[in-house]
Amino acid sequence: MAETLVEKAPKLEKKESLFSKKNIKLLKDPFDDDNPITIQVLGVCSALAVTTQLKPSFVMTIAVIAVCAISNVTISLIRNYMPARIRMIVQLVVIASLVILVNEILKAFQYDVYKQLSVYIGLIITNCIIMGRLEAFAMANKPWPAFLDGIGNGVGYGAILLIVALFREVFGSGKFFGLPLFDANNIAGYEHNGIMLMPSAAMFIIGVVIWIQRGRKGKEHLIDAS
Repeated sequence: MAETLVEKAPKLEKKESLFSKKNIKLLKDPFDDDNPITIQVLGVCSALAVTTQLKPSFVMTIAVIAVCAISNVTISLIRNYMPARIRMIVQLVVIASLVILVNEILKAFQYDVYKQLSVYIGLIITNCIIMGRLEAFAMANKPWPAFLDGIGNGVGYGAILLIVALFREVFGSGKFFGLPLFDANNIAGYEHNGIMLMPSAAMFIIGVVIWIQRGRKGKEHLIDAS
C-alpha cells in the first residue's frame, strides 16, 4: 500500500538553473548557428544604412539589444492575458513605446549620434528580428528565457553591424571610432576609397561573412527571406 502511494505521489520537477545549458544556448546560437543577419537574413537594411561609422553602429546595437530584450520580457509576461486576434497590435505598441523612449534618450544625451541615425532609430519598430522573436519565442516562453533570447539576438545582430562598420570606417574614411588612423585620400598611391562608404560595400562584406561562416561549418544553412 505504501509503495502504491509513493508511486502515485506527484514527482517534484527539478528547478532549471538560470544559466543552464538550454539557457546558455539561447545566448550563443544567435552569434553563429542562428544569426539574425547571416542565417535568417533579417535586419539587413540597417546593416547597409548605418554602418559607415562604428559609433552610430554601436549605438544602434545597444538600442536593438535593449528593445529586443525588454519587449521579449514584456510580451512573455502578458502573453496569457492577450487575445490572439490583437497580439500583433500589442507587440507593435510595446516595441513602439520602447523605441520612442530610446529616441528621446539619444536626443537628450547623444544628439550628434541621434542626427546621424535619423529615421533608422524609428525603423527599429518594424525590424523583422524583434517582431520575429516576439512571435516565435516570447509568446511561448517564460520571461527569463525570453530575456536571454532577446539579448542573444540583439548581440548577434550587433556583432555583424560592428564588423561591417569596422571595415567601412577604416578603409572608407581612414578612421576608427572617429579617430584618424591614416590619410584615406592617399593610401598606397590611390585616391580615397569611397566605394567602402556605399551600401554595396556593406552588402559585399556581409556576403563575405556569410561565405566564411558557411565554409567553416561545412554545410548549408536554410535561409528565410526577410
